[in-house]
Amino acid sequence: MENEVLKLLKERRSIRNFKSEQIKKEELEAILEAGIYAPTGGGRQSPIVVVVQDKETRDKLSSLNAAVMGSDSDPFYGAPTVIVVLADKTRTTYKEDGSLVMGNLLNAAHSIGVDSCWIHRAKEVFEGEEGKALLNKWGIEGDYEGIGNCILGYRNCEYPDPAPRKENYIIRV
Repeated sequence: MENEVLKLLKERRSIRNFKSEQIKKEELEAILEAGIYAPTGGGRQSPIVVVVQDKETRDKLSSLNAAVMGSDSDPFYGAPTVIVVLADKTRTTYKEDGSLVMGNLLNAAHSIGVDSCWIHRAKEVFEGEEGKALLNKWGIEGDYEGIGNCILGYRNCEYPDPAPRKENYIIRV
């Protein structure tokens, strides 16, 4: 038995080549709404999301992220929108909470025809001085850790085939 949600979950792929075209406002709002309805430990809603569509800020984040890897390439693959997910480290479930927000963002994007990818290194970027300065500039106070960057846009490539599922993925007891 397969419903539409399960079908979409199986079809979603990470995209690593984007057009420069910005996503539509209605699409962004729908994706954000899905993100803020992700389950969180005790319903405490430890994550916050920062939407970056300003090219200068997006490029700065890309540069900081690439520096963590020791690279000068664009780790956001040309995607015009970046949603940074941060979570309050004073909550015991902050990593799980932020990861669930990321999952909702990725799956919601796919469900409305927007392509996405989870880009790591948000933790390292926002632990650094330049990352902390950005948080300060954005008015974010508290003990937040970067969980991930959800890049959004329209793919400029063929849609990838799924990787085969590994054997023994499921163990029944």
